[in-house]
Amino acid sequence: MKFANFILGLQLSCALGFTHTKVSLSSSSLQMSQSNNEDSSTSRREALQSILIGTSVAVTSFPMEAGAINLNPLTPLDQVSNGGNFQPAKRATAYLVDSTIPPTLVPFRASREAAILKSLGSGSGTPKSPYIEESLNLNNIMNKGVFGTIELVQSVVGGNDGEDDSNKKASFDASFVFMGVDYNEPEDADLAVGIMTDVLKPRRGMDSALALEFVPLSMQSTLDRFIGSSMTTEEFIDELTKDNSISRDTLMTQVPIFKFAKSKQLPLIACSPEASDVQTVRAEGLQNVNPENRAKYVIDAEGFIAWTQDPKNRMYTEKSLLKDFKPISERDAPGNFFAEKILRHEAMASAIAKYTTSPDQIKSNPLILAIAPIADVRYLGGPNGRLPRVCKTIKNDLKVDEEAVTTILLNPSAEETLSKSKYMRLEIGTKPDLLKYQTKVADYLWFSSMPKVNSLPRLMNGS
Repeated sequence: MKFANFILGLQLSCALGFTHTKVSLSSSSLQMSQSNNEDSSTSRREALQSILIGTSVAVTSFPMEAGAINLNPLTPLDQVSNGGNFQPAKRATAYLVDSTIPPTLVPFRASREAAILKSLGSGSGTPKSPYIEESLNLNNIMNKGVFGTIELVQSVVGGNDGEDDSNKKASFDASFVFMGVDYNEPEDADLAVGIMTDVLKPRRGMDSALALEFVPLSMQSTLDRFIGSSMTTEEFIDELTKDNSISRDTLMTQVPIFKFAKSKQLPLIACSPEASDVQTVRAEGLQNVNPENRAKYVIDAEGFIAWTQDPKNRMYTEKSLLKDFKPISERDAPGNFFAEKILRHEAMASAIAKYTTSPDQIKSNPLILAIAPIADVRYLGGPNGRLPRVCKTIKNDLKVDEEAVTTILLNPSAEETLSKSKYMRLEIGTKPDLLKYQTKVADYLWFSSMPKVNSLPRLMNGS
């Protein structure tokens, strides 16, 4: 009898638990069931069958309350939310790497992505100061109360004409957008085309160009003929691979970019040292590179040498640049790799600076887009970090600084940011003695599709 009563109670509990509906039984009916159970013996198999039947009847007999979770496995899929299929939460595909200490990620809605890119196209650059939300909240109410009053007084006495300096758009003589890609990923090339499409929309009547890190300087004439003639993409690739200085596989993944540049009549800039010079510097050092060629690659020799002595750049070399060293021979050493990389970086910066400061270009506030490997532009120490210095070497009064240069990493992985975990790394320089040199990985992280949430560290509220 006790076992039968237990079964009956379990049935009632299941019915109540699944339906969240109150069920009342009269005492007479309960006593009747008890008396019936006293007269008959119930096997365990019959008891289990009774549980299943009672549960299914209970969950299908009583209506579900609004908002209740349906735990009934027998419910048809069309009556379950999303047809019973798991749907991940929507996440942004564009993130600002905010310059806080440590850096944080600020996601942007899809509706904001195009506006950000058009702003870059207008030549506004990217501020390197931390992003400040202007809405009034408990965190900044005192700040606004105190400093807002000071600004009001300054505006009255003519201090700053009532304008907030932080809201003024920077004005540059030229601006630059570096896109870090993986040459082996066609998806990155497609994403680069999408980004460039939006960036170039506000640039009607203004000069723009596209710099290609993987094309040697000697092939500039080939780039010019491709844009200015009826040369097909296939003929263009055949021409570039004649001397085997460029991998055909690399060129094939960049076909969408080539076609986009040709359709927009976007001038192309060759930026790489010659393959023979790269081999020389890797094997014998910078001093053995042909002097005439070296002068083309290194316009600012004094600044080039001083760069290696700067503490922040030494940190970049140790924490980022040398992390990619892989020996190519028994005699190869990190020093050889370092010499090759800084020559490549300086050559690209010099090629872009020459084009930017030419008399025809500087008159129209040129925008230079650039394609380079993620490893060369992450942590802002590659050609993107050298460019303002080289530009000022050619034209001292040129209004260009680090904020005129924007760096976007396309579809970066945790490994490509030098992270040892599943989360992407956002900065280098976390040791106490290096904190003042701390550098973020890039200005923006851009993805073709929603990234995994467990790869995004330190997310802030977006806009």
